[in-house]
Amino acid sequence: METRTRDRVKQAVSEHGPITAAELAGRLGLTPAAVRRHLDCLADAGLLEEHEKAATGARRRGRPARAYVLTEAGHTDLREDYDSLAADVLRFLAEHAGSGAVTAYAQQRARELAERLARELDAAGDDIGDRTAALAAGLRREGYAASARPVATGTPLAGVQLCQGHCPVRDVAAEFPQLCEAEAEMFSDVLGVHVQRLASLAHGEHVCTTFVPLPDVPRAGASTPSTSPDSTERDPR
Repeated sequence: METRTRDRVKQAVSEHGPITAAELAGRLGLTPAAVRRHLDCLADAGLLEEHEKAATGARRRGRPARAYVLTEAGHTDLREDYDSLAADVLRFLAEHAGSGAVTAYAQQRARELAERLARELDAAGDDIGDRTAALAAGLRREGYAASARPVATGTPLAGVQLCQGHCPVRDVAAEFPQLCEAEAEMFSDVLGVHVQRLASLAHGEHVCTTFVPLPDVPRAGASTPSTSPDSTERDPR
């Protein structure tokens, strides 16, 4: 109950701040003393900070009222609350419509992301390496902190390593892997090659890593198989 009330206080500060304890008490139906207790806890946690609010009316004289706003950490904490809401919605969807409905949602979300990345990908042409670099650029624009770098160059295992240092649905995807699976499938579709997810933020790794294989291009000077009959075939004579 304490945690739920504290979350209500934090949400109210987000929506109405700068706001005083007395104003919060009126909005939430709590006593000013109870509100101040929650405000102190949130401030001690670095989620709120005090601002002076000029007194009006009968309070024009005396000390300015203390008003509260969210800190940057408070905004981040609130976004995590929205993650919890998203997880609740997907649980409800899975329970009442089945896991297939969650998969359908994840695939729709991935398609919408692909549409937003289309500009970069269309400009990149057909080269898989160029398209992967364009994909990384588009993901960066979307806030995924993405990068791409070549790996195993000059070997049969040559490819591009696509890394994402941030994921807006990391915590939700830990419970609903369909989100990661749909994203990887979308990568395969837009790049035209089967990709392999090697690591995931949702599984506790520090970055999402996807391997994108490059076409096996023969090295310069490499011999090619002859189409002529086998020269070692024994003379029938």
